[in-house]
Amino acid sequence: MSKAWPKVRLGEVLSHRKEFIDDLQTYKRPRVQLHAQGIIIRDEVVGVLIKTKKQQLCCEGDFLMAEIDAKVGGFGLVPGELAGAIVSSHYFLFVANEDRLDRRYLGWFIKTPEFRKQVEAQGSTNYAAIRPGDVLGYQIPLPPLSEQRWIVARIEQLTAKIEEARRLRRQAAEEAEALFSTEIVALFSKGEDSGWVKNTLGEYVVDCCYGTSEKTTDDDSGTPILRMGNIQGGRLNYYDLKYLHLGETERSRLLLKRGDILVNRTNSAELVGKCAVFDKDAEFAFASYLIRLRLDTTRANPNLVAAYINSDAGRAYMFRERKQMTGQANVNSTKLRALPIVLPPISEQRRIVAYLDDLHARVDSLKRLQTDTAAELDALLPSVLDKAFRGGVVA
Repeated sequence: MSKAWPKVRLGEVLSHRKEFIDDLQTYKRPRVQLHAQGIIIRDEVVGVLIKTKKQQLCCEGDFLMAEIDAKVGGFGLVPGELAGAIVSSHYFLFVANEDRLDRRYLGWFIKTPEFRKQVEAQGSTNYAAIRPGDVLGYQIPLPPLSEQRWIVARIEQLTAKIEEARRLRRQAAEEAEALFSTEIVALFSKGEDSGWVKNTLGEYVVDCCYGTSEKTTDDDSGTPILRMGNIQGGRLNYYDLKYLHLGETERSRLLLKRGDILVNRTNSAELVGKCAVFDKDAEFAFASYLIRLRLDTTRANPNLVAAYINSDAGRAYMFRERKQMTGQANVNSTKLRALPIVLPPISEQRRIVAYLDDLHARVDSLKRLQTDTAAELDALLPSVLDKAFRGGVVA
């Protein structure tokens, strides 16, 4: 049954405090995340090096609110690991009267829609400044301390269950993705033992070409240019495109055909060598950080070859053969063509690709379920908090 708890101004249970720094100490500086996501460490600095001397010391459990970003959720309780951290005068610190207010209760309340609405109601823009007096004027439902602690315990039990459900869904999606790669490696390993033809990738390549290094634009009257960011999860996405007006010679060299494999030749060590198959009957070209492989499709199925390149076996080869540069890695066309690969007859390749397409569809379905479930779980916490702080029973 709901209870009509009295609402009090935060000024009755919080007090604004300031405590300034000593130049000779080293201090942590926090970063207040937006959307009520809490407070994390930003860096550490010696007091004497701080140009603005009106820095304030934080204590564990202080309610910290940003002067400007409060309206977009720039607030939270100071965690224990940031006790003694410092913030500038553009942040406000409040300490709870623990005879009347449990800090954990406050920590959950500031995540509620009710509290956010009070903060957002002031000023005419998202970034209108909040003053300490505004904060002390916000209202909070205030049951007795014993009930506050019971509410906190119930919320924490429920949020633990939500996090566990989220973790299990995420783990299931990750395991399904890993299963896909494992299955590809197993297929090729079994094939090698069953007499599949062993060759290098170059034996099946009829054309290998680097992309254009010309500067692209947003002028969509030109030819869309695929870049390394368009390779996502072993597939091409066709978003965030750039364009280029190509001359006839460049068009002849760079236009893609269905079945061409685009390989990321320069990226981080984890991503270099990732590839995807071009699957459109439309005019697209590609940028210089990509290599196009055009295969003899009477002997090698591009989708099967790309699946192998993206598998753990292909990734191990790319990682081993990469050339590491400052901040990035590179694999050239020579190394790419030297990739060892075993392939069955083309009819068997098509059968395997159909099997892998079906497996990939099931993995995608599980990922969509995980995404949908994550959204549902994200929506569940605000509902739980809203019910708890309106005096409802937290189930």
